[in-house]
Amino acid sequence: MTDVTRPLRADARRNYERLLIEARAAFEIDGVNTSLERIARAAGVGIGTLYRHFPTREALMEAVLREHFARLTERADELCLMEGRKSRAALTSWLREFTAASAAVRGLSAAVATALREERSDLRAACDRMNAAIARLLAHAQNHNGVRRDTDHGDLLAIAYAIAWVTEQRPADAGLADRLVALVVDGLDVVHETPG
Repeated sequence: MTDVTRPLRADARRNYERLLIEARAAFEIDGVNTSLERIARAAGVGIGTLYRHFPTREALMEAVLREHFARLTERADELCLMEGRKSRAALTSWLREFTAASAAVRGLSAAVATALREERSDLRAACDRMNAAIARLLAHAQNHNGVRRDTDHGDLLAIAYAIAWVTEQRPADAGLADRLVALVVDGLDVVHETPG
């Protein structure tokens, strides 16, 4: 992946930004498996330029989604400030935002599921940030008795990605993600907790 902390020449910076803009649009319309050649062509550069900036499809996806994941991480931090039973509402709110944002990029959930199994994937760091964000929110809710303590944050994140995938498959059902998140959160109620 290109080291964007090192200053790029003006033309290289323009190419980098155009590639991100075109990739973001292509991923939202055609999904993450869209043609990289088409993205390069739409950005007005050759495929070699795309690969110089983004050596793999996952590296391009990570760059496109970096802002999206950063917003979700910041949102998790904000929601962790909610006290008491509101901590459950905070977790619910984040899960809804997460599934909606993930379902908006076709194929993202499947790509992330693969990245979670591959330590060397360029998407792994982004997945780890989401894992840490949901872990903080879940621990916060558990500490305030908002949800059952026998819930694992990794399992909850996997369920959230599954909801995003199902939502992506049924775009006409506008309320599907909210209904599924509500079902999951109802299952996290402390009354359902397995005795320790």
